[in-house]
Amino acid sequence: MVCPLPYSITQGDLPSMARNPFRLTLPDVVTTPLVVASPHSGRDYDGAFMSSTVLDADRIRSSEDAFVDLLMERAPSLGAPLLAAAVPRAFLDLNRAPEELDPAVIQDVPRGATNPRISSGLGVIPRVVAQGRAIYSGKISRAEARDRIDAIWQPYHSKLRELMDNARCQFGRAILLDCHSMPHEAIEGASVKGKVPEIVLGDRYGASAEASLMDMAEDVFAGLGFRVARNAPFAGAYTTQAYGRPSQGWHAIQIEVDRALYMDEVTIRPNAQFDTMRNLMTEAVSRISDAVAGPADLAAE
Repeated sequence: MVCPLPYSITQGDLPSMARNPFRLTLPDVVTTPLVVASPHSGRDYDGAFMSSTVLDADRIRSSEDAFVDLLMERAPSLGAPLLAAAVPRAFLDLNRAPEELDPAVIQDVPRGATNPRISSGLGVIPRVVAQGRAIYSGKISRAEARDRIDAIWQPYHSKLRELMDNARCQFGRAILLDCHSMPHEAIEGASVKGKVPEIVLGDRYGASAEASLMDMAEDVFAGLGFRVARNAPFAGAYTTQAYGRPSQGWHAIQIEVDRALYMDEVTIRPNAQFDTMRNLMTEAVSRISDAVAGPADLAAE
């Protein structure tokens, strides 16, 4: 099979806040099947959106995976592309299916089959941020919801699919590291040998990545001194489900990092340990990349 020219990236012209829905940083030379993504670290809040929300500039950011893209920003220097959302999660959630529409926040959506994410206000157009705080005083139109999906969700996932396709073509497999952060309070009730985990790896209980990859990723983070858990309390959502197809050479691992390790969750600012955490995450990507290095196996193509 002939691979396409790698990473011929164009974003096109998109309206308003969606003009630049993501930031893609490519390595000089792609040397690894890893693709690194940060779908919830977008922080480009425009005036139109802020005028539509009942929340202030701090509370609207409470569900943002703040600074995760910066923790992972050295991945391209290790040969892996980095795809990071620019548009904030409160505006549109890139880790949800486009069909996950919440009738409680979007007009003219039938009240029918739902799931726990939608019921809790965390559909593709979120109704709430952290601690159940409502984003809007009313509903947005179905047309506006569709515009957001068309202008932001579709380009982001089109690019992510392209990156995964190119990695699989070049190396025989593609391995997505989908990077997130978790509020410290969300994991206080979880434990690893009696201690709260600092890293939670999700593979949808074995469905989205080969077991050997998960074993290796856990060993890498544990070897760097982190307390590591698997799939609890976060096993992965849309992205790991959609891009985790081990039988087809696509693997997806969700990485959740305790926010308290690198930021002040009240002020939403990096803390004194930020540089240390960035160095550790860079080392983790480096070790994972070394572990999956090897010639492409395209015998099945």
